[in-house]
Amino acid sequence: MNHYETVFILNPVLSDTQIKETVQKFEDYLVSKGAEMISKEDWGLKKLAYTIQNKKSGFYHLFEYKVDGQAITPFELEFRRDDSVMRYLTVKLDKHAIAWAEKRRERNKAFKK
Repeated sequence: MNHYETVFILNPVLSDTQIKETVQKFEDYLVSKGAEMISKEDWGLKKLAYTIQNKKSGFYHLFEYKVDGQAITPFELEFRRDDSVMRYLTVKLDKHAIAWAEKRRERNKAFKK
């Protein structure tokens, strides 16, 4: 099982319930493929560096998970099929990136307290 991180941007015109349903749909898809979810982060509404689909902002979300590499291509196909997803990026993490992600999660926990 490889360690991955996926960041995706959702359309800013979606309601809170639509955003939650979309994020839950992608999480359920990963879990159905045997993924182990390590963390989920909601980065909120952020301004884009350039317009995408005539939108100037989007809702950012991050998934960190472990899954077999064969599950990534169908997972990304689900992103392409969903009209509410403006952009996505999946990255396979090496040992240094995994250590950095752990530090980021710890820092975020301390920040939220």
